[in-house]
Amino acid sequence: MRILILGGSGFVGRTLASTAVAAGHDVTVFNRGRRDPVPGVEVLLGDRLAEGGLAALGTGTWDAVVDTWSAEAAAVGTAAASLAGRAGHWTYVSSRSVYRYPAPRHAAEDAPLADLDDPGYAGDKLRGERAAAAFGGPVLLARAGLILGPHEDVGRLPWWLHRLHRGGPTLAPGPRELPLQYIDARDLAGFILANIGTAGAFNLVSPSGHTTMGELLETAAAVTGGRAELRWTEPSVLLDAGLAPWTDLPIWLPPGELHDFLHQGDVRRALAAGLRCRPVAETVTDTWAWLSGLPEAAPQRADRPSVGLDPAIEAKLLNG
Repeated sequence: MRILILGGSGFVGRTLASTAVAAGHDVTVFNRGRRDPVPGVEVLLGDRLAEGGLAALGTGTWDAVVDTWSAEAAAVGTAAASLAGRAGHWTYVSSRSVYRYPAPRHAAEDAPLADLDDPGYAGDKLRGERAAAAFGGPVLLARAGLILGPHEDVGRLPWWLHRLHRGGPTLAPGPRELPLQYIDARDLAGFILANIGTAGAFNLVSPSGHTTMGELLETAAAVTGGRAELRWTEPSVLLDAGLAPWTDLPIWLPPGELHDFLHQGDVRRALAAGLRCRPVAETVTDTWAWLSGLPEAAPQRADRPSVGLDPAIEAKLLNG
């Protein structure tokens, strides 16, 4: 197929492009050209926020378009309208954040949605979903959750891998059996490519409990050299110390409402449509191999804050 990826050089877009090329598709990417492209793609340059920035997309036809945009939704609508009639299918990479919080446990795709005028990330993604309708053809809404894997540019799993590689006593947020729900970017890409032609919304994360906090960190500790001594710590101790879940200790959320919202979603519809999630050991091992092969620090998205616990704070808690 002829596939156009709007993006195609960062984390999810890059993984989509490389997966599509490996599958034998004819892949075009449209972006600002700030990163080296995936080998084998055709690159069209443009800035979708600039006046006339879509000029490079003025001609051409594609079997499918995948849009990875995650900011101001007007850019989604402009691109969708511009490509209406010149592509057969549209996928918008959305987020499970579009659901109204707090969502019922095991919420499926028909759960209540956030307010359309929400000024934050949830609103951006929901407005992006609505704007994609300007395409005028079948649209798949890929509502991803936590995304991990090689080329991650948010820094969550990379931070843990570097911390565990450093070794020594390591603060491990409990409980150890805490279930996690995430998706490897390669499995997200595989689902999107396999469902070109399909319309509707899909929750795209692993089944809840596909791994646990314990399995994730123990696997990461082993993969990075076995130098770390995990010190499992009760959530109340971490919260009383003022640590911020998700940012100070990436990926981790204590048991409760927010954890249920992000790690207890219903994914039966996606599984029925072919979603397959690789073992956590593969995600961890491949991410560490990618990080270890980089000549410099891993890329970091400018629109996301850096994550990870200050070593001095960690040492104080461990020695407290």
